[in-house]
Amino acid sequence: MIGSGLTGAINILFTGSTLGWLLVGILLGIVIGAIPGLGPNLGLAVVLPLTVRLNGPDAIILLISIYSGAMYGGSIASILINTPGTAAAAATTLDGYQMTRQGRAMDALSISATASAVGGLFAIVTLILLTPYLTTLVLLFGSPEYFLIALFGIALITVVARGSLVKGLTAGAFGLLLSTIGFPIAVGQPRYTFDTMLLFDGLNFVAVLIGIFAIGEMIKLAGERGGIAKDGVDMDGSVISGVVDVFRAPITTIKSGYIGMFIGAIPGSGASIANFVSYAETVRSGSGDEEYGSGNHHGVIASEAANNGTVAGSLIPTFSFGIPGSGSTAILLGGLMMHGLNPGPELFTTNIDITYSVFLSLLIGNIVILAVGLFFITKTSYVTVVNSNYLIPLVIVFSTLGSLGLRGNWLDVFTVLFFGVFGFFLMTYDYSIIAFVLGIILGPIAEENLIRSLQLSDGSLMIFVEEPIPLLLTLMTVALVGLPLLKAIASPIRRYVASAR
Repeated sequence: MIGSGLTGAINILFTGSTLGWLLVGILLGIVIGAIPGLGPNLGLAVVLPLTVRLNGPDAIILLISIYSGAMYGGSIASILINTPGTAAAAATTLDGYQMTRQGRAMDALSISATASAVGGLFAIVTLILLTPYLTTLVLLFGSPEYFLIALFGIALITVVARGSLVKGLTAGAFGLLLSTIGFPIAVGQPRYTFDTMLLFDGLNFVAVLIGIFAIGEMIKLAGERGGIAKDGVDMDGSVISGVVDVFRAPITTIKSGYIGMFIGAIPGSGASIANFVSYAETVRSGSGDEEYGSGNHHGVIASEAANNGTVAGSLIPTFSFGIPGSGSTAILLGGLMMHGLNPGPELFTTNIDITYSVFLSLLIGNIVILAVGLFFITKTSYVTVVNSNYLIPLVIVFSTLGSLGLRGNWLDVFTVLFFGVFGFFLMTYDYSIIAFVLGIILGPIAEENLIRSLQLSDGSLMIFVEEPIPLLLTLMTVALVGLPLLKAIASPIRRYVASAR
């Protein structure tokens, strides 16, 4: 089955203009992803109606290439100006932008391109080989599992909150609090909307991210002289050294790619969760001697390998069951059906060649991303030596316009500006920004699936420990929170025993 499918896929890819549409999709996606506030969802939504005149395979390959390119493109603004081009690149800002401040923007950009390509390649090859088995695994996940994964992500605050744990928990709790604003379907009544329809949909977390990272950093830069890079830009050998850094960290790269693939395969999770979970896991599994959030290349690798891994993972439920793994794959699903391709068994039997042509296009697309990233995108590091007096107004204007393009809602503009000031104070007083972001992103997912789970179990919490997968996730969360506490308690006891001897 795989052999015949791959043969047909190769014929599709290398016949006619298919490769040309793949290249157009990747380049367009990179541009869309690099502009804060646009992202793959908007790009796919705009391009979808234009694919009517294309045949089915060309249209789907164009759309999936835009998706893949945008997932990488989000890292460009994250690294250069501390503005996540997409929510999936938010964790990239934590170390990528700090590398830029140190004059290592070219290093960071080449690391991003290489980690994105390598992480994506491993995920796609695995997808090609294991698709029939992975679809069975996805069916094992329901509301209890989704809730526990979100809870595990929230518990990661104890890992990523460097410095004061109290400040980290405070920031995370405030993020959770803000995530409750709006009209959640599971509750059935508005909360904290102050009787205005503007808040019924809650705060757009992408607008919050743009505000905290972009506007907050611009306020900080306004008090400094010169450009973003404090000591200029190192242009000698940085591309090669960035590639070498990725290949010197094979475990981080491969593990992060698979984390992205696994979380991407869970409908509703998406890359915004995967890149933070991957980043936090890299911090947790580190030697303890490494500083994260201050220009550590492992942080960039973890985030970028994970968010491109989610592209492959999100196709599993989309193609197998017609269940979108993310907002982008929801639009892709519409593209499939618009061109007469029905998700489910048909895509793995009569249309198996089209399915594998999409997988192979992702494989080739990651090679294109690597080439474009190393030979062209790295040159954009020159922007970091531009005087901040010219850069700050541009970033604020584009961030504001990008936020207005999210939903066409002026509330998002005010959200960006308010959280810009808020983010500045978070940085000034050393509160954990990543803890805050984890809270606001994972809060709605955790709440919705908690309520569904309790409805299924008639209010019994045993639903979270009755089956093997929920039990494993529960134990992982308890261990994540409990082990640091046990170490904190045991340390003074050991010191007391040692002094008594």
